[in-house]
Amino acid sequence: MDVDPPPRSGAVRGRQQVDRQRAALSPLSDLVVHTKVKLAALWASTMSCYIYCDYFELYVPGKLDSMLQGKMGPLGAVSQGVLMGAAVMMAIPSLMIFLSLALPARLSRILNITFGIFFTLLLPLFIYVVPWYFYKLFAGIETVLTALVVWYAWKWPHVESAV
Repeated sequence: MDVDPPPRSGAVRGRQQVDRQRAALSPLSDLVVHTKVKLAALWASTMSCYIYCDYFELYVPGKLDSMLQGKMGPLGAVSQGVLMGAAVMMAIPSLMIFLSLALPARLSRILNITFGIFFTLLLPLFIYVVPWYFYKLFAGIETVLTALVVWYAWKWPHVESAV
């Protein structure tokens, strides 16, 4: 037998409204995100910036002509060595997305600190070398992201010993 709930009185509606207002002012529930996930997200964000920056660079006047002539900006003429160096530079952050999650904590921490420092020191050079403002913006963002990689890896929480 189905029973309809009694009609709501004004007092009940008022109390519900106060409860909703109180809930809106209370602290939000938040999830504790593991350091490995934070690091992977930072590397993924860094790679997204690399990709978009390189894509936007194609619109710089003369860039496509330069590429067709076999020149790679400040790196000079395209060669096996230049392309291999560029590939390694892009492979490291790409792999760190996965490795940050998959490696044991100690090794992940060491690699994140090492590569994070390397890229944090390398990226600001682009701010001074490249004249385009979008490139400077992306280099600044990428520097902050890789500095955060170092910070989170350095501050990686330790497990309390039961002894």
